[in-house]
Amino acid sequence: MTDVAKNPTVAGNDDSEGMDYLMTRRTRWVTVYLPLSVIVFILLFPFYWMTLTALKPNAELLDMNTTSPLWVADPTLSHILHVILETDYPIWMWNTMLVSVVATFISLVASVLAAYAIVRIRYKGAQWVGGLIFLAYLVPPSILFIPLSVIVHAYGLFDTPMALILTYPTILIPFSTWLLMGYFKTIPYELEECALMDGASRTQILMKIVLPLAVPGLISAGIFSFTLCWNEFIYALTFISTTSNKTVPVAMLSEFVDGDIYRWGSLMAGALLGSLPVAILYSFFVEHYVSSMTGAVKE
Repeated sequence: MTDVAKNPTVAGNDDSEGMDYLMTRRTRWVTVYLPLSVIVFILLFPFYWMTLTALKPNAELLDMNTTSPLWVADPTLSHILHVILETDYPIWMWNTMLVSVVATFISLVASVLAAYAIVRIRYKGAQWVGGLIFLAYLVPPSILFIPLSVIVHAYGLFDTPMALILTYPTILIPFSTWLLMGYFKTIPYELEECALMDGASRTQILMKIVLPLAVPGLISAGIFSFTLCWNEFIYALTFISTTSNKTVPVAMLSEFVDGDIYRWGSLMAGALLGSLPVAILYSFFVEHYVSSMTGAVKE
């Protein structure tokens, strides 16, 4: 008998698993590698263009006839240095970081309490409450910023970071609560029943049992909230007017666009620097983010 007949697994030992050995190399290229290559190109090309524009001198940015738009012949750091050293960009970055971190923390605390109450504390109408909370997320911010601006003015918070810190949770809490509700449902209820029988309170159960098991879900909700705060534009444009109090998205538009003149080198340099914190955040927590999307707690 041949080796394949004696050991059927020999035929599938070419670094493949399951039924993958039935796929030819050409089929794998068509069904896997080619679609992935297209997706990666579409996702990474804007960052390539942003980096390219940030490194181009003004002469190459203005002369599109003799220079290639897809490459830089004489790279320079003048745009990046101008943004960092000659503008208030460090202050804008600090404002954005402060608002994003504090608003994300407030939203996570409120979302954890709301999601746990809806999923674990049994009362009539709990599912309806969860549905209504998620429906609140579907309300566009372009409608909410008008009544919120009246409240911000009434409390004297206009043109302060606190205006953004208190208004951002209105768009963060609904989705974060809905996401954490789904993750809390994957945690076995028997763990909490055992803790209740041992005399633990609901607060102790939440802090010592549920939250440690729900770390991937918390990270996922935190990344979503932080990213949304970091890139938010409408509220920041409406509630902040002083240049030193602005966040990066609004300051970039107001300070580097003069009428119909766009300073593309500075704009792309600021956008490139502004995207680094979010990219670093994703790189550190990507595994937890993926596990929260697939459900990580099993009985």
